[in-house]
Amino acid sequence: MVDESSSHAQVAVENPDHIEANMRKVALTALAGTSIEWYDFFLYATAAALVFPAAFFPDSTPTIGLILSFGTFAFGFIARPLGGILFGHFGDRIGRKRTLVIALMLMGIASTLIGLLPTFATIGIAAPILLSLLRFAQGLAIGGQWGGAMLLVTESAPADKRGYYGAYAQAGAPVGVILANVAFMLISYTVSEDAFMQWGWRIPFISSVVLIGISMYVQLHMEDTDAFKELQELQKKKLAESPQAAVIKRSPVLEAIAKYPKRIALAAGAFLSIQVTFYILIGFVLAYGTDPGGAALTRDEMLFAVLLASALQVPTQFMAASYSDRHGRRGIFMLGAVLTGAWAFALFPLIDTGNFWLIVVGISGGLMFLGMMYGPQAAFFTELFSTEVRYSGASLGYQVGAILGGAFAPTIATILWTEYAIVWVSVYIAIASLLSLISVVMLTETYKTSLHDTD
Repeated sequence: MVDESSSHAQVAVENPDHIEANMRKVALTALAGTSIEWYDFFLYATAAALVFPAAFFPDSTPTIGLILSFGTFAFGFIARPLGGILFGHFGDRIGRKRTLVIALMLMGIASTLIGLLPTFATIGIAAPILLSLLRFAQGLAIGGQWGGAMLLVTESAPADKRGYYGAYAQAGAPVGVILANVAFMLISYTVSEDAFMQWGWRIPFISSVVLIGISMYVQLHMEDTDAFKELQELQKKKLAESPQAAVIKRSPVLEAIAKYPKRIALAAGAFLSIQVTFYILIGFVLAYGTDPGGAALTRDEMLFAVLLASALQVPTQFMAASYSDRHGRRGIFMLGAVLTGAWAFALFPLIDTGNFWLIVVGISGGLMFLGMMYGPQAAFFTELFSTEVRYSGASLGYQVGAILGGAFAPTIATILWTEYAIVWVSVYIAIASLLSLISVVMLTETYKTSLHDTD
């Protein structure tokens, strides 16, 4: 007994260092994978605003072409809940890691093919159809990726640092925006405008082949989470004790919907403000800020403004996530929703000044307040669901919120702007923020929840 106790004491001493080293590897790998994955997804948002109207809808007026382009952008969001369902099923059945690898591979292939796609001038109506299908594939991939990367980090993290490490997976979104904008700016600076519109825009998409390499690294060098391994061991033990219990269970997705319908709905509602505001700030403002009738900045100036604002969003997310580890997820999330809704009414007057630095302030404020919600979100959504349906439940809440909030946000914003007045876009953001605030109020605090609980 003495030797066994001594052995346990030694493990306890060594364990913190082992956990810290393992968590750094997991967190940085999740950050790399999600950054490139979101880079691919956001490349499309930038191209939809600046390139695709002319390349794939040349027979339309500029406004109609922009609306149609943002319509194909929405296809990715329509696919995201389907991706959440599909990958959630396998994530809860075969593991977080293997499911994440498949999602990363799918995104890498779809994005590379977009870079190789002929335009309307070459193959006619088949071009926007194929573009929409590839965007749909991107949506399936992003629908599966978020749950896998988020759970790989949060289920591996120490309980008192779950929010902080979860923020690594969340940081992939603003880092992806930065990478996408840098890619477009570099190509724009190195080729002529005609060359950029004809072939230069393709290079950032083709570069997405890197994601396939990252997916292989995850497959070869990462392990699944302790929570999922414990679930598997528990299931094996129950099967050994009672072989007659080996009945086929219904899909984890259906199980999650049956057990947690209210939490899934409220998680989707909590995500509304983030999605509406985010895609207006990284997509719609590119078209609004370069419009000849408004501020009329150059494409590169607006891309750089979004880049700087996204860089400020990253540390905000980590600070908010760390705060949530000490004081809870709901308070900081609700404050972010209130500030995001209020800031919406300052955003467009700042852009209308035409002053580059005031535009940076406007976009930065929106993304930083949004980051107060997005930073703690990985831990918050993880803690809402039990292990056996966690991938499915968290993914459903996230992706339903994505399609309701983000899918048509640039399109709705464009219609509100062109048909009514830009102030209605601010009202749109404020309403979404109010709905998110109400949703979080109706959820319970989760930051002291155990992730090892199963049914």
